[in-house]
Amino acid sequence: MSSTSLKIYEIREKQVWENFVTSQEEHSFLHSWAWGEFNKSMGDKIWRLGVYESGELIAVALLIKVHARRGDFLFVPHGPIIENQKYNLKFKILEILTKEFRKAAKEEKTSFVRVSPLFKNTEENAEVFRKLQYRPAPIYMHAEVTWTLSLKKSENELLYGMRKNTRNLVRRAEKEEVKIEFGTSPDALDEFMKLYKQTSHKHSFIPFSKRYIENEIKAFDQEKKCSIKIYLAKYSGQCISGAIIVFYGNSAFYHHGASGSGFSKIPASYLLQWEAMKDAKKENKEFYNFWGIAKNEEDKKHPWYGLSLFKKGFGGERKDYLHAQDLVISPLYWLSYAVDKARLWKRGV
Repeated sequence: MSSTSLKIYEIREKQVWENFVTSQEEHSFLHSWAWGEFNKSMGDKIWRLGVYESGELIAVALLIKVHARRGDFLFVPHGPIIENQKYNLKFKILEILTKEFRKAAKEEKTSFVRVSPLFKNTEENAEVFRKLQYRPAPIYMHAEVTWTLSLKKSENELLYGMRKNTRNLVRRAEKEEVKIEFGTSPDALDEFMKLYKQTSHKHSFIPFSKRYIENEIKAFDQEKKCSIKIYLAKYSGQCISGAIIVFYGNSAFYHHGASGSGFSKIPASYLLQWEAMKDAKKENKEFYNFWGIAKNEEDKKHPWYGLSLFKKGFGGERKDYLHAQDLVISPLYWLSYAVDKARLWKRGV
């Protein structure tokens, strides 16, 4: 089949987009309608592209124009999403999308297009991108190595599927009378941001702004097919741990986490995750996605080692996705490449 038999149209109907994305086996909230709306609220231009075969929608791609100091670029987060039964057309679908990406990049005067696909990290998938003149990006954009737990079990089975120490810490937090609350109110956001700033200072990373997280919450809070909750763990009247969980499609995603500098001996984060997992199960989600973990799980010097150990303690399995791929449009790309390389070195990952 020639790629000329495939057609691309911009999708403007929310229901068409959401029904397609959430019906596919591999998807994340980064390709939801709400994520597009969130990026628009942050001042970014977006395109919702649909690939059609004989009038049937078989793939979608959310394309975002990202504004950066080093120069703007186009980005596809955790996509494109391809219809489950059409993976045999992967090359043809990516070929026609790449032509559209090139066209948009030249019109928007950006130096490259970055694609972070939810394709398995295999040589076969890497070869598809190589044939289309992509190169591995110097840095990741979103989680590429994730930890996912199936919720297709009873609560008791989930509890006993945890590492023994993790299970004991959940129970200990209950005995210590840690209270878990959730909501999306301005007060809940303020509580989370206090913890988030402490966490960023402790672990030396640049946090997202309050406006960023506030707009993310607004975008997901207004949708029917997805929701978002700020979870807060309180001990002796003080908020000591927090998380922002996105409920979308068949999964709940642990997107942001934070913990205070005090009460380190109170295992509030363990109980918080357990309560979020139970809520996801009540909402008939099939998976709980803990988001990113360290690629090298045995490297104790990795800045994510402790966090990865924490997530893995709840049980689940590792998923490796193909590394982000860059489509070079102009020589200015190499300036961005150098900046990203420096950022990666600074992160120590």
